[in-house]
Amino acid sequence: MSGDLAQRQAELVAALVAGGANPAGFDEARLAAARAALLRKRAGLVAAAWPLLAVDAGTDWQARFAARFDGVAPYGAQREGWDLARELAAAGRLGAGARRELAAREAALHYDGRTAPRPRGRVARWWHRSRLDRSRTGSRGSDG
Repeated sequence: MSGDLAQRQAELVAALVAGGANPAGFDEARLAAARAALLRKRAGLVAAAWPLLAVDAGTDWQARFAARFDGVAPYGAQREGWDLARELAAAGRLGAGARRELAAREAALHYDGRTAPRPRGRVARWWHRSRLDRSRTGSRGSDG
């Protein structure tokens, strides 16, 4: 692939998903339609990964997702949903189901906001599991 073609393709991708300027020679209305369709597709992928987050937003899901991620390069449905859930929680705008969904993810996985979520370490998993077991049985274990 020639450098010129690769550069033009990179500009097109940036315009479609990362807020880049529209490249010369492309119809602006068609670019806008493609950009909107790709954003809806991303919202659908995040809704599949974070169903309670999407249900919590109801009919505003697409608009809420677009308001946050329009012009932001995609970085994965899991991480995008996690970031949106954390932001809404911090603003006090996260419903009960989505709060539970976020809490379950935070307990099972470590996500630093920059890299892919990864399973918590053995000690953290044991600690979370033992807390969950104690809450189910009402027992405080051998310390109580």
